[in-house]
Amino acid sequence: MERRAKVNSSNISKIYHGNLVTDDAFLRQDVESLLATSSGQKALDYAIQAAELYMRAAAEKGIGKDEAARRRRKCQQLIALAEQLKHQLAAPSASPPAEGFSILRGASRLHGSYYPPWGEDPSDAQFQLGADQNPFVDDTVFPLSETQIANFSAWRRPHELFGPFSDGQDDILMNQGTRFDLAQDITTDCSVVASLSAAAGIWTGKHAVLSKIMHPFDHGRGQPKLSPSGKYIFRLNFNGCARRVVIDDRLPSSGTDRALFVINRHNPRLIWPALLEKAYLKVRGGYDFPGSNSGTDLWVLTGWIPEQIFLQREDFDIDEAWDRIKTAYDMGNVVITLGTGHVSTEEEDIMGLVGEHDYAVQDLDPSGRKFLVKNPWSHGQTWTGQGWSAIHGSVRAKLDSSSSEASDEDAESPSAGTLWLAIEDIAQHFESMYLNWNPALFSHRQERHFAWDIPTKDFAASLVRNPQFSIISPTGGVIWILLSRHFADAELEIARNKSGSLAAVASQLGFMSILVFDHQGQRVQLSDGPTYSGPYVDSPQTLARIESRADKAYTVVIDQQALPLPNYTFSLFIFSNGPVHVKEAEEKMTYFTEHSGSWNRRTAGGNSSCTTYFLNPQYKLSVPRATPISTLLSTGNRDVHVHVDLIWARGKRANTVKAKDLVVSSGEYRRGCAIAELAMLEAGDYTLVCSTFEAQQMADFILRIGSMTPITLEPIPADTAGKLRTPISPFTLGGEGQSWRAPISASWVTRAFVSIRSLAPLSETLYHDTRSLPAVMVRISIMDGPESEPRILAESKGGLEDSGAIIRTPEFDIAPTSPSHGPRYLIIESLWEHRAIQELCGDIFSDSPIQIGDWGV
Repeated sequence: MERRAKVNSSNISKIYHGNLVTDDAFLRQDVESLLATSSGQKALDYAIQAAELYMRAAAEKGIGKDEAARRRRKCQQLIALAEQLKHQLAAPSASPPAEGFSILRGASRLHGSYYPPWGEDPSDAQFQLGADQNPFVDDTVFPLSETQIANFSAWRRPHELFGPFSDGQDDILMNQGTRFDLAQDITTDCSVVASLSAAAGIWTGKHAVLSKIMHPFDHGRGQPKLSPSGKYIFRLNFNGCARRVVIDDRLPSSGTDRALFVINRHNPRLIWPALLEKAYLKVRGGYDFPGSNSGTDLWVLTGWIPEQIFLQREDFDIDEAWDRIKTAYDMGNVVITLGTGHVSTEEEDIMGLVGEHDYAVQDLDPSGRKFLVKNPWSHGQTWTGQGWSAIHGSVRAKLDSSSSEASDEDAESPSAGTLWLAIEDIAQHFESMYLNWNPALFSHRQERHFAWDIPTKDFAASLVRNPQFSIISPTGGVIWILLSRHFADAELEIARNKSGSLAAVASQLGFMSILVFDHQGQRVQLSDGPTYSGPYVDSPQTLARIESRADKAYTVVIDQQALPLPNYTFSLFIFSNGPVHVKEAEEKMTYFTEHSGSWNRRTAGGNSSCTTYFLNPQYKLSVPRATPISTLLSTGNRDVHVHVDLIWARGKRANTVKAKDLVVSSGEYRRGCAIAELAMLEAGDYTLVCSTFEAQQMADFILRIGSMTPITLEPIPADTAGKLRTPISPFTLGGEGQSWRAPISASWVTRAFVSIRSLAPLSETLYHDTRSLPAVMVRISIMDGPESEPRILAESKGGLEDSGAIIRTPEFDIAPTSPSHGPRYLIIESLWEHRAIQELCGDIFSDSPIQIGDWGV
């Protein structure tokens, strides 16, 4: 067997620049190995040296055209990597602000364990046996599901599971080999196994992700080491940063022929996937983990940026998606997994498709735009090969989980449970495609960590309590914005206590989204008019990809629906290939005043066309100096459409609103919240009316007014507040000239007013435009003195009123009746012809009791 000389970082340049290289295949591997385990300037130097070596190798005589082309492609990839590394070295520091560190520290405890932010890589000494020679024991409890418990035997270490070992046990247990065919049995984490399978190409080789996340690791051989103490430390990416996760090597062994951890069908003794799975499941709460999605899993396992594509959306572009994915996949810069939603029984039986299940993509074929899709199950539903529009190749028979290592000649054939599927079939039968992108595609990275107290329901329809950020790129270009919600103990309890489908469980954890506005980086209050509106996802991560213009400030808003916990912590990551300035968005206004109110049976007056509009809550707005103003009306009942009017009424109650009296309004009635804004409001007293579209819709609300100078807001009491109500008996009003009158009297001087309204059906008087009611024009008068010389004490405004509205008189004073003074009458008269006889009724509101006699003609 050929022995290779050990080459280290100190003699690479000597060997190369001294022209000692003849057959430099080993040397190229050494440089690439050092590149994979280096960072900063060293990584850049190794990338340049490796590119030069491949360039020389491509020009060697005696090699075939295919091999020369391969070496040239490799050279180009290394040159591109060197350019990325050069940009990263030039990028400014993106350390989180001081308040971000406290968020990260607070998110370090999860499910009873402590996961500190990653520091230095552990030394080999940390994995040696202690003085007592006892192996390391992690006291974390890993819960099992009921099915797992039924098959569980004991927690056993590798030598108890697979031993005894002969020489070379590291290779047996840790070498990925040429065939990497992972399978899930009765574990509940199909997404994790799909993730481990799909990422087969990045664990080792060019990206060597495993070398960065698993310790101890043999960098010379490019594989994990066996830990003498059974202790392993993983660098996993969650809750805002890379974190230290410590486990021991005990795995759940089965008392049956079923497996309780992930296995490699071609080498069941390969344990690093099972150890990585155990580390991840420790973070997620145990082996009974109710499930996730592969995008989230790979974000935690690798730190590669997750993107979820909803294949059933109308705007999904198959051509654009294929071109973007294929280019990145060829460069090894994306990992692809697929997820199904609800699957019909027919699809399960005919096609072998499993509902709410994740699949790995192991290869792409440009001929017919096909994906090699792998089902990670080792038992249960498998591909049938039927029902698909185009099948490429054949479905491999399922291999037994206890089979030995694959032969070399079988190394390039598809693994068990795989099927070539056209992208059209995937778009039709799968729900989501998860793409995890290499973060090295971007030279700049910013991050912000923040806490969010979820808004009370009164503000839920607006964005005023949502986290908002200003983002500016001096050079413009593509910016990726990733929102990551931190894992929390309470979320796991919610998931465990819910039954039903995985989608039903996930929906109990709520939804979140990213909105982007062209708003000069200032805070926004409503969700209207975003330049980008992301889907509301039940995943802990969501990605927005935007094309920014140079020096243009955008407002990025975090939104949610039905997140169940009162508060959360989040991280926002911004990826770009140029500098990006990120800060919290600022308010447009300096001063804010908030007031809580409600629409109840007495105050829910409806829109301005309703006869009861004047009953709505009204406020006196006092403005000492001219100022821009913003008035937000928000309610917790999203089924209620609301509106706000600012009226010229000197701070007094408004019975109606006419166009000439209107200063500004919120426009059309809007579900849940509405806003009225004015560039400049002159000093003075105004009346503000809050209304719902329909009368008698009851809800609480919050009124929030922003301005550049302090203002005051006071509720205006209802006209009837503190007054006695004396009902007026119903009467019928006929044609032109008909009138009714009734005597009224008081025991002492009192102040009063009269209100008359139609007795048309409630659905007409309260819910419809008054123009739909019969047009009866009436006048209300209070007559005093003898009939020969009557005196009018009060008369309804304008003399004539449409009986489809509430008709009122001004306030008047009424004194006790005396023989010399004569009687006083309330007179109702019809002045115009009407299309229908209409019944009317009303009230007299007064400071003291008033008596009303019978109606007469």
